[in-house]
Amino acid sequence: MSRLGPKTWVVTAVVVLANTLGNACLSWGMKQRRAPLAWAPLDLLAAVLSPWVILGITLLVLWLVGRLALLSWADLSFVVPVTAVGYALAAVAGHFLLGEQVSPPRWAGALLIAAGTALVGTTSVRTTPGGRP
Repeated sequence: MSRLGPKTWVVTAVVVLANTLGNACLSWGMKQRRAPLAWAPLDLLAAVLSPWVILGITLLVLWLVGRLALLSWADLSFVVPVTAVGYALAAVAGHFLLGEQVSPPRWAGALLIAAGTALVGTTSVRTTPGGRP
């Protein structure tokens, strides 16, 4: 049974943090706008050029590159559940960084995601011989 090596742990952590912080930055940046986003070209450009939105986009590009690397090392059935802890951390970031109200059912869902991530983390990284179906 193949276990997570240090490289995979580091990239997994980067993927999870980049996803969580990237989405938090996008949310913060869009909420700082004076008016709701309209689909006018200049309004879209102004939203994309916001420093928080640029940071969010940069972090999500890092998330994508890291996720691609993980998918080249491990099975999809391992990578997606393990990195899903980022969705649980989104509730934490929303509450503590953005001041959002998180309802008890959302906290319960975040705990279930974290528990599922822990369970999948105990399994083999690659279950398909040679990485091919």
